[in-house]
Amino acid sequence: MPVEFKLPDLGEGVKAADVVRVLVKKGDVVALEQTVLEVETDKAGLEVPASVAGMVTEVRVAEGDNIPVGAVVFIVEPETGEVKSAPQEAV
Repeated sequence: MPVEFKLPDLGEGVKAADVVRVLVKKGDVVALEQTVLEVETDKAGLEVPASVAGMVTEVRVAEGDNIPVGAVVFIVEPETGEVKSAPQEAV
């Protein structure tokens, strides 16, 4: 069952971020806590770790996009069919 990876809460009242680099592409296998996205806010540049492990089946953002917290960044198909995810915390 596909799992949506969403931009997590970035803390300090940040509502959106600019995508600086997308570090995954369709077909990549991501590990839990692997850095998958670099974003920039008014306050700082941040690396965003994956909260789910598996194969990326779709990427929904591109470099230069401004995306809100909670936006779907990519879709992951867990390798075992079971979802392994880390709790969503402020980055």
